Amino acid sequence: MNRFAGKSVIVTGGSKGIGAGCVRVFAAEGAHIGILDLDAAAGQTLADELNASGPGTVAVRKCDVSQPEDLKRAIDDFAAEFGRLDCLINNAGIHPPALSIEETSLELLDQVLRINFVSTFAGAKFAVPHLRKTQGTIINVSSMTAVLGQENSSAYAASKGAQLSLTKALALELGRDGIRVNAVLPSNVDTPLMREWAATLPDPESALKRVADLQVFGRMASPEEIGKVCLFLATDDSSFVTGQGIEVEGGSSLDY
Repeated sequence: MNRFAGKSVIVTGGSKGIGAGCVRVFAAEGAHIGILDLDAAAGQTLADELNASGPGTVAVRKCDVSQPEDLKRAIDDFAAEFGRLDCLINNAGIHPPALSIEETSLELLDQVLRINFVSTFAGAKFAVPHLRKTQGTIINVSSMTAVLGQENSSAYAASKGAQLSLTKALALELGRDGIRVNAVLPSNVDTPLMREWAATLPDPESALKRVADLQVFGRMASPEEIGKVCLFLATDDSSFVTGQGIEVEGGSSLDY
């Protein structure tokens, strides 16, 4: 316990889903946590709950990660408020409805890339001056679609593949400053985003069961299970791990 006491972490898209799972895990370890999310109300509800129980503290900023100026301002504000920045978790993302490449407009592609990838690049860029002081970490929440693909999700899979490539390039570039950069590649996680995606299909419940059955455990991961992997990558427990895409996929790719 308290493995992140006295340290701070920023989680983009931290109000719900995997981001909220990360916030819960880091709060239990005594961290100062900054949530950046368009849904600041949901983030504040989560913050109020966790601040009441401790030991960590949670603050919230409304932020549109697709707008670089907004993202930079929020990162700088949190780093100043906390007096340091030890970890950035680039988690914010969207998953469009299932669409063929012919049905996917270039405008939608641009939106997916801006939110899923450009915000990851920009977040890292703006966090590096702060992380250099603490020899901190960057964790990019990618997806198993980065390495396996996903039918009728070409824009999403491409954005997640870009996150993984960026992770490896930044690990090389920033390693000399003592900054470690890794990615987490979940398979299927029971999040609001997953359920929104399923709702676009003809039979959502059947789709969710098929998704759950892809894992050898017959279930999806919880957001907190992904958060625990992010905690490992943010602490000295993973001090010799960088440039890696950690596949947190419940065995779903073993018989692919």
